[in-house]
Parts: sequence; C-alpha cells; structure tokens
Amino acid sequence: MKFFVDTADLADIRDLAETGLLDGVTTNPSLVAKSGHSNFIELIKEITSIVDGPVSAEVASTEFEPMLAEAHTLAKIADNIAVKVPLTPAGLKVCKILTDNGTMVNVTLCFSAAQAILAAKAGATFVSPFVGRLDDVGQSGMELIADICSIYNSYVNFKTEVLVASVRNPMHVVEAAKMGADVATIPPSVIRQLFGHPLTDKGLAQFVADWKKTGQTIPV
Repeated sequence: MKFFVDTADLADIRDLAETGLLDGVTTNPSLVAKSGHSNFIELIKEITSIVDGPVSAEVASTEFEPMLAEAHTLAKIADNIAVKVPLTPAGLKVCKILTDNGTMVNVTLCFSAAQAILAAKAGATFVSPFVGRLDDVGQSGMELIADICSIYNSYVNFKTEVLVASVRNPMHVVEAAKMGADVATIPPSVIRQLFGHPLTDKGLAQFVADWKKTGQTIPV
C-alpha cells in the first residue's frame, strides 16, 4: 500500500518525506485554507519539489469549461501533479480528457460503488472514497472500500487505483490494506500514530536500561 499524506502544511510534508515512507501528497481547498498560504500555485509548486510521487491539486470550479481550464493550469505546475476533480458529470468529462492526454487525475468525493465504476470508466488514475465521512452518517466506509476493490479486481481493463480518503484512525489504514486498497491518504497525526505501540515503548526502555548496566558503548 502507498502512503500519501493529506495536508497542505509544508513542515509536516517535509518531516514525513524525510522518513522515506511517503509516496505522495493530497490537498484540497479546505486544507489549503487551513495552511494559511495566500498563493495556491506557489504552494503546490513547493510541495511537488519536496516529494517525487503524485501531488493532488484540486480545481475550484464546478462547471465543465472553467474546470477544464483550471485543470490545464494545474497540470503545468509539475510532472507529478494529479489534477483533482469532483465526481460529477463535469468532473468526469474533464477526467476523460486529461487522462487521454496522459495527465494523472484523482477523482474525489466518491461515496458509492456506482460512482467508483464511473470514475474507472472515465480513466481516473485514482478514485478517492471518503470512509470517515460515511462513518459519520451511519454508513460503513470500509464496506465501500471492500466493494470497490472487489469490483475493480473483476475487470482487468480498470486501471484506477483505490485511494482511501477521509482516514480518521490507524485501523482505517489497516483494514484498507487488508482489503487490497492501493493507497491511503492519511492526516499527519494519524501517520504518526501508526508508529506507536505501548509494548514497543516498554521493550525499548528495558533494552536501554539493560544496556546501560553493561557500561559499554558502541564505537562510532
């Protein structure tokens, strides 16, 4: 499974990229607003310079023609841009045009298996089902991931990767991995939670204490 970080915070992106475990970045208008940056294009350009993998940058328009124009602008920022479009008729029309021309596209705001089928038919590079938001309204986000993975695996001509979004906790990541999802885009705080386990902390403390008792050091 590939790990993308879901943020527009440059400090978090740099910190997590240094682990060597980061495969890409996703942003959206809400995350950009939260970052406080006033120049969206320059922000995205800087993110693409930090990571080699796909960087999702989202269009702002909802109508076809302005959305397509914005998509072309975003695609020119860097070779690793994945233009992010909503799962609407206009968004999928833009998706088809872009992917036919070799541009990566992330189709976002997916909430049903039927929508995911349409995204694959439109040639999306990624489809982003929002598991946390489904959980919030009493539906099972992980059941949707299972359904999409099952459908995509049934058709060899579907090349779209399942990108699990709206991740709220480590178990969302683990369950998605068990289902065979291709990517999880994860908030920085949840990525850091993946490292933790009380038995790891306890075992490390014991090793440190026991080593100290030997009075030795390892030459460096």
